[in-house]
Parts: sequence; structure tokens; C-alpha cells
Amino acid sequence: MNDDLSKGLSHREAAKRLLADGPNELGTDQRRTFLRLLLDVVSEPMFLLLLGAGAIYLAMGDQHEAMILLGFVVIIMAVTILQQRRTEKTLDALRDLSSPRALVVRSGQPTRIAGQEVVRGDVLILSEGDRVPADGIVLEAHELAVDESLLSGESVALAKFASSSQVYAGSLTVRGQGIVHVTAIGANTELGRIGKSLQDIAIEQSPLREEVSLLTRRLVIIGMAACLVLVVLYWVLRGGWLQGILTGITLAMGILPQELPVIMIVFFALGARRIAAKNVLTRHLNAIETLGETTVLCVDKTGTLTQNRMVVAALSVAGNIMETDTLAGNDLPEAYHELLEYAVLASEIDPHDPMEQAFHQFAGEHLTNTEHLHPDWALAREYEISSEQLAMSHLWRNHIDKHDVVATKGAPEAIADLCHLGDNQLKQVLLQAEELAGRGLRVLGVAKAKHDVEKSWPDMQHAFEFEFLGLVALADPLRPEVPNSIAECHRAGIRVVMITGDYPTTARAIAMQAGIDCKHILTGTDLANMNEADLKLAIADVNVFARVTPQQKLAIVEALKANGEVVAMTGDGVNDAPALKASHIGIAMGKRGTDVAREAASLVLLQDDFSSIVSAIRLGRRIFANLRQALIYTLAVHVPIIGLSILPLLFGIPLILAPIHIAFLELVIDPACSIVFEAENGSPRLMLQPPRSKTESLVSRGHIFMSLAQGTIITLVAALFYWWLLIDGNAIEIARALTFVVLITANTALVFSSRSSQLGWRAMFSGLSVVGISVLALTMLCLVFITSVKGLAQAFAFQTPSLPQWLGAFLVGVAVLVLFESAKRVYTAFR
Repeated sequence: MNDDLSKGLSHREAAKRLLADGPNELGTDQRRTFLRLLLDVVSEPMFLLLLGAGAIYLAMGDQHEAMILLGFVVIIMAVTILQQRRTEKTLDALRDLSSPRALVVRSGQPTRIAGQEVVRGDVLILSEGDRVPADGIVLEAHELAVDESLLSGESVALAKFASSSQVYAGSLTVRGQGIVHVTAIGANTELGRIGKSLQDIAIEQSPLREEVSLLTRRLVIIGMAACLVLVVLYWVLRGGWLQGILTGITLAMGILPQELPVIMIVFFALGARRIAAKNVLTRHLNAIETLGETTVLCVDKTGTLTQNRMVVAALSVAGNIMETDTLAGNDLPEAYHELLEYAVLASEIDPHDPMEQAFHQFAGEHLTNTEHLHPDWALAREYEISSEQLAMSHLWRNHIDKHDVVATKGAPEAIADLCHLGDNQLKQVLLQAEELAGRGLRVLGVAKAKHDVEKSWPDMQHAFEFEFLGLVALADPLRPEVPNSIAECHRAGIRVVMITGDYPTTARAIAMQAGIDCKHILTGTDLANMNEADLKLAIADVNVFARVTPQQKLAIVEALKANGEVVAMTGDGVNDAPALKASHIGIAMGKRGTDVAREAASLVLLQDDFSSIVSAIRLGRRIFANLRQALIYTLAVHVPIIGLSILPLLFGIPLILAPIHIAFLELVIDPACSIVFEAENGSPRLMLQPPRSKTESLVSRGHIFMSLAQGTIITLVAALFYWWLLIDGNAIEIARALTFVVLITANTALVFSSRSSQLGWRAMFSGLSVVGISVLALTMLCLVFITSVKGLAQAFAFQTPSLPQWLGAFLVGVAVLVLFESAKRVYTAFR
């Protein structure tokens, strides 16, 4: 390192560069502004209709009615905006990860600064455990190794050498020390490019939300057309254009499914609570239902299928391989003790490197209370790894013997070279190392030497007379729950695809253990030589991808989506974040995962339990089935609202429903009743069925026919009851109140009939949850209050009826249940 670099930047020059280039952080905010959210909310047809109705009431001088409607507007707007704010968190965690504390050289002195203050040209001092704050070139290295798994997906730490190596922001120093010259900060780092790709990726809307939006748009067109026809009809038959517009708005509100967004939010919010009980955090509510429709589950290897830690998997001495999972308790055969001892002696005393941690842990389990690992030995000298010699040695001072002890470990070919093995032994060692590597294991050679304490220490490792001890193979172990979870995914018709930055041999080994089809493997090099059309074709029957870059992960997800798949993507590293965000559903591992991955994902596994994904899929399918039932119910209860808006006009009788009644029904009563469906347990065969086809409608023609039939029954019963009350001489306000009792009671009875497609009273009432019973009870309590409490009744243009009148209307509504079951029997017979 030259003198200029050794002094680092001056404080003045660093301040100039900080001012010119900005802080070392990333701007990745995709959050919509409050004004944008407000505009999105007020553009909803329901809110526009409520505002229009309120304005007309003000124009007619009815301030009381106008204020009630405008109150509905304010409440719904507030709830919607708050919900959107909660589900649109920014990616501030990316800034935190890219800006840790940093030790730099300023004006010749080591200075600790905030990571945001690191500038181009700074000289960084890295030590074990430090997070790298910026990209840079290594100037000096002492056994420096960096964990880049968050960026590359590789679980093995990479050795870094002076002048020939680079380090990247967000990576972790796991061994040694180094001095780095900063070349890029902030958005110009590799981490920054990933952040930029996150900013460029549009948030994927769920298929169900798109389907419901399409249904809503169609009903909006129908509602607006019907509204115009009714306004003209009212003006022709009765005169009075303001009252005609109000009547038209009433009909439009009856046709528009404006409670669907409310029902969806309620379903997904309650679903999020249920899924949280299974250790899955829901960041975006619509992710739950989409997960139930997933056809392809893309998984990262490191940290998702595996535990993102190293363990000793096999030991080889004199050509004999011993698998560590065959050991009974702590009974390690004596022949392997020395190999393990020298693997530990060649490691740091308090290591950060995952492989060295694995050696220490395994030795602690199997060499405790043995003659190995003498506590009176002292580490006297280290020979660091280099690009020319891929081995590192530790010389230990033995105060008892006349010889110092030297332990070395490294690449098998490097250790064999240090031991000057003969051709036959070298061939045997390399073949065995290749065999172990073919299983997806990381293989190191271990050797020992003695050095006379009276002689000076040599400068090179080759000067020692090493004796080859054997091979140690390490693995990043598979999570124990993974094979069963993947098997259940396959039974549910979900294809599992593994995407990793690791080597093909490692990827194949893990795929075989996990139960993923690995007959064909594509590498990053293969992908680089493919265009989009070739990738779309090849991806149809390839389930394992190895040595891929973050950009290629994103391309794989996009190709699957282009093939019509509904894609869920799991991951835990920074390198997974773009693909997580681009997929229909991103699932981040919460415990070992990075903040970046969690912020880019829709779901977060709090306990890193892969089986939680299957639970989430099961719950997603259950929610969809229950939501379908709720939607069928909602369409059915719209029919009487429409009918009771039109029939009085056609037959020349006083209007039954006003905008306030419909707002109350569609924003309070109907969503509340729909909660009963949310609590249903669903079919036990949910996870034995293939995912729902994207061409399958949420509501079929048969469902619509059944909804129309049920709604028509309620319409006819309520209209005839209202007509009879007027003929019997009851005041309009009392007749309206009693008809409202029939309407809501019949809607509540419809809940019981719609819970199951099976016939019979047992199907209607069995298995009803405490939540369902409570909601239905609260619904009836609301009905009692608004029809029996004088002040509330007046606000709804009611007059409080007598108790016998109220109970009579209630029984009429309950009796409609018999008609519902009759309609269900007819529908079942002709289906």
C-alpha cells in the first residue's frame, strides 16, 4: 500500500466528497404518498355515490340525512387509508444493512464513523465480525475471508487476497483482517443495484383481486346504466328530478358490490391472524389467497432448504470414509480423533468462519475428556492462505515436548502438495475428494508436522515436513421438515423449483435429499446463452437452477409468470429480494433472513420452519373457498336491495329503501354476516386437489343462478309483506321498519343455508364457530337498536313498531329459511 493510501483521506476531502456524492445509503422507497392514497380511495364508485347522495340531500335541505351519509364516507375512507398505510412499508432496512458502523483511516488516524459517512476513496479497516459498508478493492489481507451468501447465495465464506480481490457492501467479515480502498458507495454498489431493481419492479397484484376488480367494473357499468334508466323513469312517472336522482343513486348503490373490498379486507385480516398463529407474518393481506392458488414454488437453497450453517458430514482417514450421521452418541472412533484434532488446531481459537465453527462444535462433542487438544499449547505463528497456496497453517508451541506442532488445512490438492504425496496416494486422495464433493459437500484436507523448538520458524509452509491425515467434508444441512413439506406440495399439485447460486453438484445433492426432481439442471452460464423464448421453453421441465445471479433469479420468475404460472418465491438473502418482489407471492425466512428480503416479501416465516409454507398454502385455499361462499351470499343479498328499489316505483307505492339504508346494509350488516363464512374450516381434501386454474371463475354461472334465486325469494317475501302492511293501514315509517326487520332476518337466515351445499338442518347448524354465533347475535342486536330506539329509528326514517309487530316480522324472516332449502333442493336435483 503506497504512502498516499496509508494516510487515507483528509477530513476536509472526505467532507467534500460526502457533499458531492451524498451519503452512503440507498433510496428504495416505493411507498405511495398520503395524497396518492387519498385520491385512490375517493375514486372508488361507492364513495362517489355516497358523496353525491349527501350533496343532493344538502341541496334538498335535509342536513341530518346528508351528515349521516358523509359520516359513512369519512369512516370508510379512514379505515381504507390506514390499512393501505400498514401494507405499504418502505425498504428502509436496505439502508440499515448497507450502512453499518465503519472504521476508516482519516488524515493518517483510524476513525470510527457512521456507515452513511463512508465516501469514495476512503481506506477501510476490516476485522472479524465487521459488516462491509461499501464496495472496494482489498489492499492488504491477513487470512481475510468474507461471507457473501446474502448477495451470492453461496454458504461458504470466500478468501480475499491483496490486490486481486474485491469486497462488497452488505457482506460479513468472518475471518482475519483486511484493508480496503473504497471504490463505490450507496446506489453504485452491488447491493445498490439490487435495491435499484427493487425500485423498478412493479408490485404484483394478486389474481383474485384482479378477478374481483373485473367483476366490480362490470357491475359498475350495469349499475350506472340502470341508475340512468331509473332516474328517467322516475321523472316521467312521478316528476321531481332531485328525488329521481336519489332513487337512481339508491339503485346504483344496490347494484354496486362496494362491500366486496370490505369483505376481502376482513377475510384477509382475520386470515392473517390465523396464519400468524402458525408463525407466518403477513405483510400484504392479498398474499394469503394467492398463495392458495400457487402453481410453482421457487425456493432458494441456502437458508431456505438448508440451515445456512456448516456441520461436519464425513471424515476420511486412510481411504475409509465415515459418515457422521451414523455415529451413536459421542462415540467417535479413535482412528478419526487426530484428524479432527488437527482440523481444530488449524482453525482460529474463536472463529467466525462457519467451517471452523463446525470443527470446534464437533470436537467439543467428541474430543472432550480425551488426550487431544492440549490446553497448555499456545498459538505461536499463523501462515495465512494465499492465492498461490490455498492452505493455512498454525504453529503451536509445545512447552512439554522438544517439538512445536504444526496443523494445516485447505484445498485437498494444496494439502497433498504440502505433503509431497506419491502419485498413487495423490490419485486416491483426489478421487475421494471428488466423490465427496459430488455429494454436495465442501471438502478440506488436513495434515500435521513437527518443528524443532531450537530452530527458527520458516517463512513458507512448504518448509515443514507435513504428514497427510485425511479429509474432512462439511455440509450445509437440509432442514429436517423440508422433505415432508415438499412431498405435500407435490400432492397438492404444486411444482417446487430450486434456484441457487451454489455449484451444480451441491444443488443436485440437496435437491435429491429434499425430493426435488433434478434430472435436468441449468446453470447461470446456460441461462446467459438463452433468450427469453428459449428460457420460457426450457423452464417447463427444469426444477433445479445452479450458479445463477440475482438478475437471473428474477428472469426465471418472470419466465414462469410468462408461462401462466402463479409463482411463490422463498428466500432469505439480499440476492433473493428482486425475485421475491417480482413473484406473485414473496416468502422470506424471518429468523435467519435479511431485513431486505423481509421487506421485499409478502409473507415472512417467523420461525424459519419450511412446513409453515404448506400451512399457509392450506390456509390460502381455505380462505378462497370461504370467500367464494361469502361472495355468493353477497350477490344474493344484493338482489332484494335492487328489487326493493324498483318495485315501489313500478307499482306506485312509497319507497322502502333510501341511500342510508343501503349504506348500512352494504358496509355494516352484509360484511358482518360474511365473517361467519371466514370461520369455516373448509374441506379436509383441500390439500389433495390441484391449484385452482387461472381460467376458473371465482363465481360460476351455477353460483350466480343460485344467488339470484335466493335473492328473488327474499325480494318477493319482503315486498309482499310491505304491501300487506300498507294495505292494513300501517304508517309508512312503521311498514318500512318492519320490512327492514324481515330483510335483515332473512339475510341472516340465508347465512345458515349458504354454509353448506348439503341439505338438512344438521348441515346448516353444525360446526358453527363461536365467532359466527357472536357475529350473528350482534347483527340482530344492531337490528333491534335501529328499529326500537327512537333516536336511531328516526335517523333511518323508521317509526318504532310494537313488540308483537316486531316479533311477527322476525318470524316471517326466519320462515324464509324453508324456502331457501327448497330452492337448494331444486338446484341440486337439476345441477
